[in-house]
Amino acid sequence: MTDNIVLPIYTQQIKEILPHRYPFLLVDRVTAIELGRSITGYKNISINEEMFNGHFPERPIMPGMLILEAMAQVSGVLGFLTSGKRPSDGHIYLFVGADNARFKRQVVPGDCLTLHSEFITSKRHIHKFACRAMVGDELAASADILVAEQVI
Repeated sequence: MTDNIVLPIYTQQIKEILPHRYPFLLVDRVTAIELGRSITGYKNISINEEMFNGHFPERPIMPGMLILEAMAQVSGVLGFLTSGKRPSDGHIYLFVGADNARFKRQVVPGDCLTLHSEFITSKRHIHKFACRAMVGDELAASADILVAEQVI
């Protein structure tokens, strides 16, 4: 932990860092961060979320693409806090790719999805993160997430 980041970082503070809003804000809290290196946060999965109206009403499962998006969002928090940039200053991170994506466990209402992201490399405003999504001690998904930094 460095600088004056106070943990945990709650939803209201995350909304100051990320441009996402309901129903697409998929990080509820950040619990650990090492600027320029790694971050851990989580998303509580509730039956009341919009995604479960159609995926699937009789057997609700969090879509894999939204798990990838949650990992990209926690990576975006790491990127924004490390760089000191914000969407309010005209900067945005766009999810541009996922390599080596693997889904190992279904994520269902009642789960707490813990999101881990580690910075790997950066090249010409494209940043790569190694990410894992866990439910308890079980790996739910993993991927190398690519985000592009852009000025809007």
